[in-house]
Amino acid sequence: MMREAGESGALDAAIHRLDRALSQLEIRVASLITEADAANGDLFDQDRANLAAELDRARGRERELEAAGAQASEALGRAIVEIRAALNEDESGVDAPEPDDQAEDDLGQDSGARAPEIPRHAQEGELPFGQPSDETA
Repeated sequence: MMREAGESGALDAAIHRLDRALSQLEIRVASLITEADAANGDLFDQDRANLAAELDRARGRERELEAAGAQASEALGRAIVEIRAALNEDESGVDAPEPDDQAEDDLGQDSGARAPEIPRHAQEGELPFGQPSDETA
């Protein structure tokens, strides 16, 4: 019986040590889970901040490109008006009025200016310099 009591005491001591080790392990695992959750939250916040900054940069670039496109459109409109005026001047032999910045451009933006007149030779089917077109020959 004595042997059973000694074995029982050793077994109880081993169970007690195992319970204590499991409790310490549970505490350590809970601590690691808390640290991992905090780190994941920080990673998500950091990723969200990076995405927000990237979106802001993309929107800024979009505004810059829109402004550059509008400037290019205006410059093309002015160039078209100047070319039309120069062509009218060459064909009629009369100085054409200076184009203004408010003329209609080829992008359909009408600013109220009148369109250039069609030259007489184009109305009569002739090419410039008195050469008849194929339609009238």
